[in-house]
Amino acid sequence: MKIVVRNLGELPAAATALLGEHKGSRIFALYGEMGAGKTTFVRELCKSLGCTDIVLSPTFTLINEYFRPGNEPMYHFDFYRINTLIEVFDFGIEEYLTGEYYCFLEWPGKIESILPEGTLEVRITVNPDGSRTIET
Repeated sequence: MKIVVRNLGELPAAATALLGEHKGSRIFALYGEMGAGKTTFVRELCKSLGCTDIVLSPTFTLINEYFRPGNEPMYHFDFYRINTLIEVFDFGIEEYLTGEYYCFLEWPGKIESILPEGTLEVRITVNPDGSRTIET
């Protein structure tokens, strides 16, 4: 799947399309350079899933928890500051990755060796004109 997003107003449709195309996916690994819009896209994915919580970057907390209707949790990780896999095992990453709830992972390259089969890779590229290409 490939979507070009020219402005923020197109993000809700892009998030809905991605979720519709990948209905069985639960773990989303978002790749992209600093400032590509990973957190902004996670915000739209969460909204598309019915979340009304404020979605912020978990750069310093490492994980944020949001809720869908029915009090169903969703988890948003940022591994930018992770230096070793031991750090993610210390907070129980395997429970999240093997659980039943949505997980959105920023900077997943730092933990690629432990990502489960079926993890959906979402690549966000900044184009020369400022638009973003979202590919799965």
